[in-house]
Amino acid sequence: MKKFIALFLCGILTATALTGCGSSSAAGENGEVIVYNWGEYIDPETLTMFEEETGIKVVYDEFETNEIMYPKVEAGSSAYDVVCPSDYMVQKMIENDLIQELDYDKIPNAKENIGAQYYEQAAAYDPGNKYCVPYCWGTVGIIYNKTMVDTPPTKWADLWDEKYADNILMMDSIKDSFMVALKKNGFSSNSLDESELQIATNDLIAQKPLVQAYVVDQVRDKMIGGEAAIGVMFSGDAIYVIGENPDLDYVIPEEGTNVWIDGWVIPKNAPNKENAEKFIDFMCRPDVALKNFEYITYGTPNTAARELIEDEDLKNSPIAFPDLTQYNNLETFLYLGEDGEELFNKYWKEVMSN
Repeated sequence: MKKFIALFLCGILTATALTGCGSSSAAGENGEVIVYNWGEYIDPETLTMFEEETGIKVVYDEFETNEIMYPKVEAGSSAYDVVCPSDYMVQKMIENDLIQELDYDKIPNAKENIGAQYYEQAAAYDPGNKYCVPYCWGTVGIIYNKTMVDTPPTKWADLWDEKYADNILMMDSIKDSFMVALKKNGFSSNSLDESELQIATNDLIAQKPLVQAYVVDQVRDKMIGGEAAIGVMFSGDAIYVIGENPDLDYVIPEEGTNVWIDGWVIPKNAPNKENAEKFIDFMCRPDVALKNFEYITYGTPNTAARELIEDEDLKNSPIAFPDLTQYNNLETFLYLGEDGEELFNKYWKEVMSN
């Protein structure tokens, strides 16, 4: 999920690397591929490499959230060839017939290099792995400053400890904040049980006086700068901030957490399907996947790329590549339908208004 708020690459990437943020220019000698991805979620050099090797022009556009991406794809006014949604949004796109089945014979690197365990995880929202190739994955956990806590946190409940008042950072995200509160109480993060959702809501309301801020990407700077003791963070961000401040550490709470996957899909109305397949296959090449991992620091499901990581500490990082068999109650977000979305929105409004 992709977790940086979009920092648009217009003006940063060279003109040969992409067509700036949705504008148009002459296609390459072998046509073009129109890509819609999260901001700061790819190494710009890999786009240049793809163009040089294939003669296919990359037209590159970015989005900040799944919820911004979806209606644009649904409307069809902008026809994209490749999109990178998150798990639950892939499921929603499948159910609403917005994406097409993949021909894995046309993307052999996806068959050969993506680890079986990631396809198994993705099957929760993409049964049979018919529609989506995993691109990045990770967990949600607790980031903490070792100099500002008495003992390392082990549970989501530690985010309700009054001794950390005004030193707690929560995510400004409906799904992720409710995941924390639901898991704290032993419930599924995909629960639609209103009694469970009310308990989670009450907990989030009770926690509000202790919370310094509800943040997204700001959590990185705040934790690096020692402005908070403890907070909720995506694993890829944790790798980055720990590299910037060695006083920080990251833990997956014992109550379980969200394991997320973002992946490549091809919309039904893709104008350049063949080039889309070539793009996805290229991104699944080990050397290319390695470059993207090193650039964005989110875990790669490309097991061949992982073998190429030279830094042994990073290659075996329990943050980037945790052994999921060592944890209980891990879940992937599922699409809960329009009624489910409305239910979560209703309870989130209750949290924010109290």
